[in-house]
Amino acid sequence: MSQSFIEQKNVHHSLGMTDADVIKIYRTMRLARLFDERSELLQRAGKVAFHVSGQGQEAAQAAAAHALDLAHDMFFPYYRDYAFVLGVGCEVSDLMLSLFAKAADPFSGGRQMPGHFGYKAKRIVTGSSPVTTQVPHAAGFALVAKMRNQPSVSFVTFGEGSSNQGDFHEGLNFAGVHKLPVIFFCENNQYAISVPYVKQMACAKVSDRAAGYGFPGVSVDGTDPFEVYAAVKTARERALRGEGPTLIEAQMYRLMPHSTSDDDSQYRSKAEVQAERERDPLPRMLMYMMQTGIWDDVKEAELKAECVKIINAATELADKAPYPVAEDTLKHVYEGD
Repeated sequence: MSQSFIEQKNVHHSLGMTDADVIKIYRTMRLARLFDERSELLQRAGKVAFHVSGQGQEAAQAAAAHALDLAHDMFFPYYRDYAFVLGVGCEVSDLMLSLFAKAADPFSGGRQMPGHFGYKAKRIVTGSSPVTTQVPHAAGFALVAKMRNQPSVSFVTFGEGSSNQGDFHEGLNFAGVHKLPVIFFCENNQYAISVPYVKQMACAKVSDRAAGYGFPGVSVDGTDPFEVYAAVKTARERALRGEGPTLIEAQMYRLMPHSTSDDDSQYRSKAEVQAERERDPLPRMLMYMMQTGIWDDVKEAELKAECVKIINAATELADKAPYPVAEDTLKHVYEGD
């Protein structure tokens, strides 16, 4: 994985992106990181029960969201995708209400663990705790889009550990056989909880697995938003031409423990994590913008202040919002509710 995008001025212009596009992606990354950091503090303070971090994965998520069609595509995110769901239209207040498990949580009304997204108005299909179940769902929605001749692509995300599950292989096989308009987006953060990549699979790359199902697989630097954007954009165009699915592996690193219940010192060293922080996508994106001349210290300070204000307001709103009543447990269980 190179740092080439930092060294290239205006690489985004070669991809047809405007300065405003880059700023939008960076703002999404910044908001997601601040939400993530606030969530950990809230959990440690006993205000919320649980948090799963997405730190280190924001660039790939925000860039991928920017390459999709928010009015037509369908989204199947996994539980670290805060930057992605913010990128496709969710608000920080939505994430906070979910984190606090409040009745107004738009994802599940407080029924699901935080990070389990589902938002019909934003075209986000409900996920669940068992990993990888979203992959065959994405293939199914893509089949419907193809049968109805709709200009829609299914975009599904998952970790590299999910690529070892049966749902992954069944979903890819079905999509490959029927040439479905679906993008399989693997966020390879190097660890399936405590199991490193080298102990999970024998192939060199997750993207190698696409060959067995008859469609392309590509690996990209998941800390490079422009490489991710280009790959997702190409895959989407290919899908809409009727050429079938693509498996994209975004290679990155999980900077935080698996969750607030995890002690990552049991399976990786502090030195390893610190070395990977040199590739943290947030400061790298900031460096690119500064060197390109579309950003400066004043704009950075203004954005930070804006984001902190948003995070604070969302935290206060969610903290004061009412919890669901016990009777709400029975809602949406039986037909007619």
